Amino acid sequence: MPNDIFNPTRVACVVGGREVIFESGRMANQADGAVWVQCGGTVVLVTVCSQTLEFDKGFFPLTVEYSEKMYAAGRIPGSFFRREIGRPSEREPLVSRLIDRPIRPLFPKGLNEDVQILASVISADQENESDVLALTGASAALMISSLPFAGPVAGARVGRINGQFVLNPSFDEQAQSDINLVFAASRDALTMVEGEARFVPEDVIIDALEWGRNEIQPLLDAQEQLRESCGKPKMVFEEPKANPALLARVEELALDAGLAEAMRVPEKLARKDARKAVKTKVMEALSADPAWADDPAALAQAGEMLEDLEKKIVRGRIVREGIRIDGRDVRSVRPIQIETSLLPRAHGSALFCRGETKSMVVTTLGATADEQRVDSLGGDVTKRFMLHYNFPPFSVGEVKPVRISRREIGHGALAEKSLRPILPNEEDFPFTLRVVAETMESNGSSSMAAVCGGSLSLMDAGVPVSAPVAGVAMGLIREGDQFIVLTDILGDEDALGDMDFKIAGTADGVTGVQMDIKITGLTTDIMRAAMRQAREGRLHILGEMARVIAEPRAELSPYAPQHAELMVNPDIIRLIIGPGGKNIKAITQATGATVDIEDSGKISIFAPTAEALEKAREMVSYYDQRPEIGRNYVGKVRKVMDIGAVVEVLPNVEALVHVSQLDINRVETPSQVARPGEDMTVKVIEINGDRIRASRKAVLLEEQGHPWSPEDTARPPRQPRPQHRDGDRPHRDGDRSQHREGGRPQGQPRRNSGSHAPKKTDNN
Repeated sequence: MPNDIFNPTRVACVVGGREVIFESGRMANQADGAVWVQCGGTVVLVTVCSQTLEFDKGFFPLTVEYSEKMYAAGRIPGSFFRREIGRPSEREPLVSRLIDRPIRPLFPKGLNEDVQILASVISADQENESDVLALTGASAALMISSLPFAGPVAGARVGRINGQFVLNPSFDEQAQSDINLVFAASRDALTMVEGEARFVPEDVIIDALEWGRNEIQPLLDAQEQLRESCGKPKMVFEEPKANPALLARVEELALDAGLAEAMRVPEKLARKDARKAVKTKVMEALSADPAWADDPAALAQAGEMLEDLEKKIVRGRIVREGIRIDGRDVRSVRPIQIETSLLPRAHGSALFCRGETKSMVVTTLGATADEQRVDSLGGDVTKRFMLHYNFPPFSVGEVKPVRISRREIGHGALAEKSLRPILPNEEDFPFTLRVVAETMESNGSSSMAAVCGGSLSLMDAGVPVSAPVAGVAMGLIREGDQFIVLTDILGDEDALGDMDFKIAGTADGVTGVQMDIKITGLTTDIMRAAMRQAREGRLHILGEMARVIAEPRAELSPYAPQHAELMVNPDIIRLIIGPGGKNIKAITQATGATVDIEDSGKISIFAPTAEALEKAREMVSYYDQRPEIGRNYVGKVRKVMDIGAVVEVLPNVEALVHVSQLDINRVETPSQVARPGEDMTVKVIEINGDRIRASRKAVLLEEQGHPWSPEDTARPPRQPRPQHRDGDRPHRDGDRSQHREGGRPQGQPRRNSGSHAPKKTDNN
């Protein structure tokens, strides 16, 4: 097939010292928009397709799916079917959310299209991150499509190494960085932020984002250039306008029915009932009005008009009076209540309540074997800290299918990032940690309640965290050039406001951030004000937490795993494991412990109780014992010889029991006493390097009441050869000269030099 049929359009730019390539026209040409985005050896293919809705669903049905193909990194999937099917990895929905959040507000309200964006990683070089390429590629694909889109936007990552900002740091550079911020931005504003930091001041976070926004301008220029080169004509779209007469009538009916008063009810459920009552009265009045009774479209619009009126009432009161739905001012945090150790058998637990939001958070400690193993493009990855966030439907009084949504995965990931910097090193605290945040009640900021409760439950479990962490969600009301930042927003303030900015950290600095907005962008001046106001709220929450538990408990829960570490001779690791893992399985079965063995000889034991830990320690130590003189051992007879028997007194340690030490009485042949495979109790009586002597006779004498001492079985010293002066040495055959001259014939061997040694007895 000739290459000229492809004829792709290609645009390139340099960002952060790396070339980024946008290409369209080579593949996926039947999609409404398709862009190949490449940086180094990492390639993401992003496609956009849409179709007209048959009916109004009441929301904008935008679907974003990010997927990683294992062939991109030259790997075969580890699943049973060896293909990318089934439940996606945790990273894939998280990146899908990163793409969705900045582009969703840029579609016009009322767009009657079902839109699907697919981003597939088809090449990965293990150096350049694919998530920010996918985000930028989604914007580029929308720019060249026929869909109306108020872009472009671009995504990037900012790190800081040795005080210097780095754009799109590599994987190795991310490990050295004290911040890791993923953001999306337009020409002059930020549209999304998510990331983590290691106790970094708020102003540094803002400076990093502003620096990053300026650095990614070439990506926006490249998208505009791609649009000019191969973009499709945009579809004609006019935002639906409300009927002025109907809008006036709805406002009149709603205000007469008490909508303004309903929006002042502080309790969530009572306010919900009051709003429902107002809506019922308005709809009944419209249905009875001949002007609207026979107009279903008008009646359908009335519900949206009521929602817009609620938003107008709440925002107007905040701007004019500085008073919020529940009566607070804009900087106050809702009342806080905390309880720890509420679950009797959990390793650590806490109940964190802030207003009508309530989160029960539980910490569980596990062994190294409990680490999470993830099959990813970079290979098998392990995690020793996991935070799982659950949002059951009863927390908001609803009936829905129970499943883990992307929102739950995203909130859990944010809380996990926020708490990770305070955890102890694995060398100091080798446990695997799992924190589960169960949202019991929700009225806004439940993810930050999970952060606060997670910090409390970790301390309640006795985990030696470096400092407590608290989080708070900030809102925004912007009217023209005026803006008001709200501390600790309610659920309705999130829905009616312009921003949801979650900030977590310690008293020293920020550890986690996430920002979503409903407007086209946010300036750094607004973000700086929100960050500083959030610090006030965070310090207040930390103070309330310290009233209940100020530092980690001194000891772990008695129900937590017990841990011990041993160092053994690496040469005996194979003995501990045993053939086919027989020995290690026996230890696990007998004690319920988990035994982790390293090649260096370091052994970590995690046991359910102190008794089980001690038993497991003894069973492991059995294979690493050293024989001691004077100690009795029960061993197997491995070999029987003429001179005695060989007994394995310890694993892989053998001792010779001389025939003279087999019994109190004389033994003619060792086989009379010793038989291979039988047990024999012996006492070690001599250790000379690797040579060990043992005695059964000594054990028998002890049983008869004769205490053993080393002298009883020690080898008798050799008698020294007598020394004679010259002329006094006796000779058998005359004098020395005669003996030399007329002595043994040449070639006759000498007599044994030990022939004059004293004869051994049975006691030797």
